Amino acid sequence: MYDSMRKLFLAGCLLLPLALSSCTSSRSSYIGGISPEEAYRTGKLKNTPYVINGKVYVPMSYEEANSYEETGLASWYGHETLRQHNGQPTAYGEIFDPSKPSAAHKYLPLPALVKVTNLETNASIVVRVNDRGPFVDNRIIDLSAEAAKRLGFYDKGTAKVKIEVVNR
Repeated sequence: MYDSMRKLFLAGCLLLPLALSSCTSSRSSYIGGISPEEAYRTGKLKNTPYVINGKVYVPMSYEEANSYEETGLASWYGHETLRQHNGQPTAYGEIFDPSKPSAAHKYLPLPALVKVTNLETNASIVVRVNDRGPFVDNRIIDLSAEAAKRLGFYDKGTAKVKIEVVNR
């Protein structure tokens, strides 16, 4: 049921800009005149569907996220991208600071608080999800360098984790 509703909503989101574009003289199909990639990075889309590398992502509502748990591979905003993201706005519009614990998730509403547990060491941290990502198929969450250090996988680069939404 949820999947079919999500697809219907997504279809509407994709068709509406096409219908509206025929009513204007501008040929820009981007929201606010910027690309979807830039929109997610600057917070223009926040909790609305967005497109990265041709793939559409539909964030959850806060109600859907209330009891959300997920187990999988975590990474951190790493090596070559650390300089790229440092000081840049997150999808929520805050300035990214790798020395503060934070996270990126493809579907959780922004902002959200999640408890992240490293399943190899049982170390845990609560972080604020304020960005979108990771856009690598086998990873479920991207953490700041500081969060990865506190969870003990900074040097390794990735770790198997469990994430749990912390209720407000």
